[in-house]
Amino acid sequence: MSTHLLDAALTAAERGWHVFPLRPGTKRPALHGEASCTRTGACEDGHRKWEQRATTDPDRIRATWSHGAFNVGIATGPSGLLVVDLDVPKDKDSSSADAPCGAATFGALCERTGQPVPTTRRTRTASGGAHLYFTAPASVRLGNTAGSLAPLVDTRAWGGYVVAPGSTTPAGDYTVTDDTTPAELPPWLLSLLELPPAPQPVAPFVWPTVSGSRAATAALERECRAVVAAPEGLGNITLNRCAFKVGRFVAWGDIARQVVEEAFQGAGESRGLTAAECRATIRSALDSSLRKARPRDAA
Repeated sequence: MSTHLLDAALTAAERGWHVFPLRPGTKRPALHGEASCTRTGACEDGHRKWEQRATTDPDRIRATWSHGAFNVGIATGPSGLLVVDLDVPKDKDSSSADAPCGAATFGALCERTGQPVPTTRRTRTASGGAHLYFTAPASVRLGNTAGSLAPLVDTRAWGGYVVAPGSTTPAGDYTVTDDTTPAELPPWLLSLLELPPAPQPVAPFVWPTVSGSRAATAALERECRAVVAAPEGLGNITLNRCAFKVGRFVAWGDIARQVVEEAFQGAGESRGLTAAECRATIRSALDSSLRKARPRDAA
C-alpha cells in the first residue's frame, strides 16, 4: 500500500469527487472489464463499470488502496466536473513537435471568442499538459469531446475520467499547479460543448471472403451485420457481445480465429470505432468466449 496514493484518493473524495483505482504506474482502470466479469460481489446484479463503482466512501477507499499502490482516477461525471485536457504533441521527434500545444490552441480559442483564459483549479499532467477543472451545470449532462473545441484540447465529463494529482507514471507525476476551487463552467464554453458533433463518416462494410463451416460463417456474417447496424453509442458493447457469440465456433474448430478477428475488425471500423478499440475488444471477447465455451454436444 502507498500512503501517498491513499491520501490522494481520500483528498479527492473529501471534495466530493468519486474515485476508483488505476493500475499502478498507469492511466488504465484496475477494475475488471465486462468480458471477464464473474457477476459476483458488486456486479451481482450485472456488470458495473468503473464509473458506476467510483466512490467517495472513505472506508471503501481505504480497503481498495490497502491492496496496492494504485494510481487514482476521478470519474468526472458523477463528481459533477467537466475537465478540459490540454495535451501536448506526442511525437517529439517528428514534424508534429512543432505543432502548438493544447494550452496554445485553447488560448487562441479564448481570444477568438473574446474571453480570457479561465482561472480555475489546474493540474500538470505527466506528459507536461494540463487539466482545467470546472464544476459542470446540473441541468445538462455533458459527455466527452476529443479535439472538437481545438486541436489537442479534449474534455472529460460523463463517461470520462482524469488521473488525480498525486498519481505517477513512468512519464512523470500529476501535480496541482493552481489549487483554486474549480470555477463554474463558463457559459461561452458550455454553449460550444452543447453544439451537436459533426457526423462521423462511416465506411461501407465489405464482407470478406471467409472459410469455415456453414453454421459458423452464417453466424459470423449475422453478427458482423449487427455490429455495423449498432445504435449510436453502443458500437463497442455490440462488438463485444457479437464477437463473444461467434467465439464458440472458434472453440469447436469450425472457423479460424484469425478469420473471425479480421471480419469483426472490418465491421467495427465500418461502424466508426477506432482500429485499436476494435482489436482490444475483439481479442477480449474471443478470449472470454474460448474460456467459457461448452462442448458442442452440451451447447
